Amino acid sequence: MDMIKEGQHIAQQAGAQEGKSHARSGEYLTFRLGEEEYGIDILRVQEIRSYEPPTRIANAPAHIKGVVNLRGVIVPIVDLRLMLGCASAEFNHVTVVVVLNVRGRVVGAVVDSVSDVLELGPDTIKPAPAVNASVEAEHITGIGAVKSDQGERMLILLDIEGLMTGAGLGLGDA
Repeated sequence: MDMIKEGQHIAQQAGAQEGKSHARSGEYLTFRLGEEEYGIDILRVQEIRSYEPPTRIANAPAHIKGVVNLRGVIVPIVDLRLMLGCASAEFNHVTVVVVLNVRGRVVGAVVDSVSDVLELGPDTIKPAPAVNASVEAEHITGIGAVKSDQGERMLILLDIEGLMTGAGLGLGDA
């Protein structure tokens, strides 16, 4: 009898773990890094700003570009291209900073451009394949398949909170 209950408990835990690795349906802000398109939960986005060169912090990791003063709040700026192992890019007029609220703290993420906000239902989100990628698999919550005039687009859905928490920003204790 106890073995049956234990087996059911293990199955429930596995199901919960499997469910954790999938993105939930909802609205996603989509952005580009090179040729790839990514999506993050719109509820994490505070605002989108044009890129301005931040003040560099000595001995900071390469992906932390520095800090900016955003209406009296000092905000660390993270270059997602460098963080995710993409080729570096020139910052130009379409480069933007997505200002995020991560665990009660504000952080900026530099992206090549913002595409749009999309509503993704459970039928459009597929589990991410297990591959050796520059993004740790735990930070990819799924792949969104979006139909458009040009065919089907694939969105890499990120757990931006988990990604930023592990970015060496000291956000894990908030």
